[in-house]
Amino acid sequence: MNKKIVVLGAGLVGSVIAKDLSKNYDVTSVDIDSNSFQKFKDHPQIKTMVADLSIPEIIRNTVAAFDMVIGAVPGFMGYQTMKAVIEAGKNMVDISFMPEDFLQLNGLAQKHKVTVVADCGVAPGMGNIILGHHNKNMHVISYECLVGGLPFKREWPYEYKAVFSPIDVIEEYTRPARFIQNYEMVTREALSDPELVQFDEVGTLESWNSDGLRSLMQTMKNVPDMIEKTLRYPGCVEYLRVLRESGFFSYDEIEVNGTKIRPIDVTAKLLFPKWQLKDGEEDFTIMRITIKGTENGTEKTYTYNLFDRFDRENKIISMARTTGYTCTAAANLLLDGGFNDYGVHAPELLGAGPGNLTYILKYLEERNVIYKIEEGSKIK
Repeated sequence: MNKKIVVLGAGLVGSVIAKDLSKNYDVTSVDIDSNSFQKFKDHPQIKTMVADLSIPEIIRNTVAAFDMVIGAVPGFMGYQTMKAVIEAGKNMVDISFMPEDFLQLNGLAQKHKVTVVADCGVAPGMGNIILGHHNKNMHVISYECLVGGLPFKREWPYEYKAVFSPIDVIEEYTRPARFIQNYEMVTREALSDPELVQFDEVGTLESWNSDGLRSLMQTMKNVPDMIEKTLRYPGCVEYLRVLRESGFFSYDEIEVNGTKIRPIDVTAKLLFPKWQLKDGEEDFTIMRITIKGTENGTEKTYTYNLFDRFDRENKIISMARTTGYTCTAAANLLLDGGFNDYGVHAPELLGAGPGNLTYILKYLEERNVIYKIEEGSKIK
């Protein structure tokens, strides 16, 4: 019998996930906005359901009839959504990028005998999977992930386009950035330590500290140095700092003409229409992961380079491809029995399984998401 999968959320990434999984499985997409299902007009095999996923009881009832759940809701809904799915006794792969510590749900998942893989996108996600693989096979001394998703066309004043929830985007500019230096956690403000980095495909980009290590800080305490930095076009950091310092990203209510509002809600409302990709507008995803350490007594450096661009044939944005297909690769791996440990797991544990990284890289390559791997015998 064909496995039944439900995808919670039909946004830009959730819809791509549903389309990819529908090639081999019976897929239902769930969203509160029926207009979201217009994305499936050429995919009649995908069933649709309108439901308010902010209500845990509705989530539990919705997922009850399915073999697997994909979580693709905005980050602020991620934790309670995952909790409700676990309580329903269903396996899950999630990309919601929730601000809470999803590992706190591990005990609940073990109690209900379900397997959950969280943060299973491109970053966090694929970077974790890659590090998990190498941590199993070598003594890692440093991990660096540089990652960004950008429009090909630079348009003043933002030179940026958002492909997921505006609140989640802004969160990157406000959440303190944590990284590991000499085994110690260092906390800096978001957008700190900007530096210019050269890439053959797109030229010079600007990197800055972001809070993307997440679970790695708990699961990889044996690695002395780890950092993630976000990439944007040069100049973005300065205007984002101005907006942040002026209070536009604040969650604290202010009163305007007798009405209390949160500045971040107004900012998101104003900026997201300007950040949306126009029809036919192309984007790219770029990532460089560098892992250094010792393997079989020899110093090693592994570099993974990803440069992925808008899929013109299928009109799929790159960030949806690189995030969504990592998620669907993990879902297929679970459905194929390649990972079935009970509990809530970070993606690095998925990568530590024998053959799992190869499985996922092959799955991605079949969808033309290609990681170029360089191997060096001396740490530079």
